[in-house]
Amino acid sequence: MFIFLDFAKQAQIGFQDPATPIMEGIIDLYNHIFFFLAGIACFVFWLLGRILYEFYYEFNFPKDKATLENRRNLIALQKVTHGTLLEIVWTIAPSVVLMFVAVPSFALLYTMDEVVDPSVTFKVIGHQWYWSYECNDELTLGEDKAVQFDSYMVSEDDLTKGQLRLLEVDNSLVLPVRTHVRLLVTASDVLHAWAVPSLGIKIDAVPGRLNQVSLFLKRQGVFYGQCSEICGVNHGFMPIVVKSYPLKKYISWLYSF
Repeated sequence: MFIFLDFAKQAQIGFQDPATPIMEGIIDLYNHIFFFLAGIACFVFWLLGRILYEFYYEFNFPKDKATLENRRNLIALQKVTHGTLLEIVWTIAPSVVLMFVAVPSFALLYTMDEVVDPSVTFKVIGHQWYWSYECNDELTLGEDKAVQFDSYMVSEDDLTKGQLRLLEVDNSLVLPVRTHVRLLVTASDVLHAWAVPSLGIKIDAVPGRLNQVSLFLKRQGVFYGQCSEICGVNHGFMPIVVKSYPLKKYISWLYSF
């Protein structure tokens, strides 16, 4: 039995539950940036409201003409047209905000690109329109053992109760939990993109090029994704399913081939 089913839910507006440290970092970065976005939004709406009040209400319903002229001179000339302090503030403030956003962004980017010595390596190959997986780890399988299989979407006619339309596959990729895994991603024909939101992974599959990404699964589960590059007429029909097993069960799965 699996602990989670990680897939997009109806009317979902948030992230899927994270299963890797990278996805946890992405969610934390989002929350960090949203704090600044909320502050900026409040300031902008306050500024717009203040402008409407000063330039509409006070101008159209002034207490006296002297007050009207004084307000026009004070706001239009001293504060806006020749507002040196204002120009300094709106130049420095965005720079400071960008600095606070850039530091955690760079930290996350460098962490995502970090190459950790993997215990398991899988090669992912995109085709029109299915995925192929290969594992040739000699340390795990031995010199004469290799795992190769294709992963096709399960058609609607073959779905059983509880399965997800357009997301189920006949052969899922199985990975061990709490183990450093490396994925080598490429394509055989056109551009594809191997993307699983719960894992925090979206990597291009490019013909003639080998891209790599590292991941570390923290929990057991079934994680759903799809090709995220428009690759042809059946682009929406090449889903991805990743299952995470304990190490012993994962090794048993390998030797079942």
